[in-house]
Amino acid sequence: MTESNTTDDQHAGEHEHHGAPKGIMRWVLTTNHKDIGTLYLLFAFAMFLLGGAMAMIIRAELFQPGLQLVEPNFFNQMTTVHGLIMVFGAVMPAFTGLANWMIPMMIGAPDMALPRMNNWSFWILPFAFTMLVASLFMEGGGPNFGWTFYAPLSTTYSPDSTALFVFAVHIMGISSIMGAINVIVTIVNLRAPGMNWMKLPLFVWTWLITAFLLIAVMPVLAGVVTMVLTDKYFGTSFFDAAGGGDPVMFQHIFWFFGHPEVYIMILPSFGIVSAIIPAFARKPLFGYASMVYATASIAGLSFIVWAHHMFTTGMPLFGELFFMYCTMLIAVPTGVKVFNWVATMWRGSMTFEVPMLFALAFVVLFTIGGFSGLMLAITPVDFQYHDTYFVVAHFHYVLVTGAIFSIFAAAYYWLPKWTGHMYHEGLAQAHFWCSLISVNVLFFPMHFLGLAGMPRRIPDYALQFADVNQIVSIGGFAFGVSQFIFLAVIIKAAKGGEKSPAKTWEGAEGLEWDVPSPAPYHTFETPPEIK
Repeated sequence: MTESNTTDDQHAGEHEHHGAPKGIMRWVLTTNHKDIGTLYLLFAFAMFLLGGAMAMIIRAELFQPGLQLVEPNFFNQMTTVHGLIMVFGAVMPAFTGLANWMIPMMIGAPDMALPRMNNWSFWILPFAFTMLVASLFMEGGGPNFGWTFYAPLSTTYSPDSTALFVFAVHIMGISSIMGAINVIVTIVNLRAPGMNWMKLPLFVWTWLITAFLLIAVMPVLAGVVTMVLTDKYFGTSFFDAAGGGDPVMFQHIFWFFGHPEVYIMILPSFGIVSAIIPAFARKPLFGYASMVYATASIAGLSFIVWAHHMFTTGMPLFGELFFMYCTMLIAVPTGVKVFNWVATMWRGSMTFEVPMLFALAFVVLFTIGGFSGLMLAITPVDFQYHDTYFVVAHFHYVLVTGAIFSIFAAAYYWLPKWTGHMYHEGLAQAHFWCSLISVNVLFFPMHFLGLAGMPRRIPDYALQFADVNQIVSIGGFAFGVSQFIFLAVIIKAAKGGEKSPAKTWEGAEGLEWDVPSPAPYHTFETPPEIK
């Protein structure tokens, strides 16, 4: 499909000033999309380990009934900051890192369109999360009101550190908006000659749609955290009924941001899996155009389902029915995607390298998360499930075996292109199997805890939940330890190992496989021609 004008000889003979600069300032001042992508990915992994450590505290406390290790207020801080770090610090920056690394290479662009803004959008993130984590050490502790920071928990009853939390969320939002603008401008303006819209790799499409979602909903988040700030510190009463406000209005505004946000964390996954499955099935993706339209319709529908998080707030019956049916409607384009992935594999020459294993696990386990989401969409049933561990099981299937598994798949798929070395097959297989088994031991039994009525976000629980919680905690510790195998794989590949050819995977398609491995510091001196 492609023919690159750049040859290995040209790259080898590049002038020295075209190569990567040396020293620490390279990383501080860099405007190179690969460097910034690397920074995002490393930052996301560090945050993943930190958020995971907080999850370990949560699971250690829940290993037995009764209060064991931490007092309830600290337990609530852990559930809150774990959620915030995993959403805004691990999943979203990891996808942004993949976008930075891969989108210019996939569309034949020399770099991202706005390189200085790219640098800035990364470097404000470490400050935001330093502030968020520092709030835990303040008098009164850090945010303890859940990552959804419902009023009045986050206004009337919250600790003094709430101002730091609000400021941190603002900075994360600014970073996301700048990243999204950069992605849109790059894709619209810097595509190689001949690359029309329906030739874009699906990863590029999913990111383009995600970027529009980010620009649409991040200002809503900024608005609602500002209202929380003024309610708490400046005497307004947006969410205080005594002053004429309405605490339920908070939920409407928050979830108008929050539901599209869920799709921001999963649409790029669809793009990754749509690149990997055809490569290892050695067949073109089935129904490319329908995949593009399905992604766009998921994004559109995500704006009219926000109140399915609020069925128990006493909405009018018409509202409950409207949000129930709209939510069920999202299952249609999602089902189209799953059907297309399965159809791509049908009668393909399948091989099961580690990226494919993670992609297959994604398809199966994300579908489980989707089905429990359909159950939660049914209003009268949701009255039973609401705020139980069933909800925790649902969104962790979507976000851990969904978003995070797809990030692992992407890392293994493109790692040889990034480092020039193949990963260690034995360690990678161990990482996959340990993660797959432990993640199901961790999250699947939570469905039954929820159906039996165990409420979420509590440090203590009734005796009848003890055995299942022990199993869940063991799964949690095993999943946590498994991620250090991944760390070992990355370090080993970065240091050296078997050299990777330009086209690492036999069935892989796309411009990124035309450039040498490791990808040169400046990819396309002249744009490639797309046949």
